[in-house]
Amino acid sequence: MSGFVVCLALTLTAMAGLAVDSGRLVAARLEATDHAENAARLGAQEVDQIRLGVRTVDPMRAREVTSAYFSDHGLDGSMTVNDQTVTVTIYDEQETTILHLFGVGTRQFTVTRRATIVAG
Repeated sequence: MSGFVVCLALTLTAMAGLAVDSGRLVAARLEATDHAENAARLGAQEVDQIRLGVRTVDPMRAREVTSAYFSDHGLDGSMTVNDQTVTVTIYDEQETTILHLFGVGTRQFTVTRRATIVAG
């Protein structure tokens, strides 16, 4: 009987760990996605050559504002600029709390979002 109780307790702890740590991972990923979207949007707002009728992203200014956003929010990431598109990638990790007891450690993930200039 005690073996059954131990197995049941371990199973319930593992299920709780899956629920809690998975929820924390999803929340961290959503937050990183939000940061990537905001950083890409900020970079894409640095439009150059409007008076010439050509809308392109100013790569230097886009890198500056994106780097400032990364610094302000303590993010690790990268960005690339095309003529009309800014792509931002955020690298993040989330530590497990309960699943750490079962040997599942820190989970790493990457989020990429893109913003494109549209005529307005």
